Amino acid sequence: MLKRLLAAIGAAAVVLPSAGTPAQAAQTAQTATPVVQIVKVYYDSPGSDRGGNVSLNGEYAVLRNMSRRNIQLENWILRDETGYKYRFPSFTLKPGKSVTVRSGQGTDSSTTLYWGRKWYVWNNDGDTAGLYRSSDLKKIDGCTWGRGGISTTCQ
Repeated sequence: MLKRLLAAIGAAAVVLPSAGTPAQAAQTAQTATPVVQIVKVYYDSPGSDRGGNVSLNGEYAVLRNMSRRNIQLENWILRDETGYKYRFPSFTLKPGKSVTVRSGQGTDSSTTLYWGRKWYVWNNDGDTAGLYRSSDLKKIDGCTWGRGGISTTCQ
């Protein structure tokens, strides 16, 4: 009886899920939705770029928490291709919620943070916004655009 059972098990095709090769696993990890995503960048504020706080605050990036848990952004970094860095203060981004990071000065709130710059960050003729986790400076998300338009939707 035991011989028949073992023969039946041996003859049956058992397919277990596979993680694939290490390269495939890395590809899957890279295509996973980031926990916090840059969803939009308004890189060309309205009017001419002459500075001024109102104009600077017309330039901003929007980040969204794509997870189902609170994310503490303290010391995370938002930066451009040149290396201008915004280091987040103590700030909790709730699940499904967004925060706007404006280039100029203002009073931080639960939906808007201010970089505090006196000149523009994002280049109108092309740039890259990158979001980095504070603990290990791991790049969480990025968004790149070229010449033309006033904003870009990031995916």
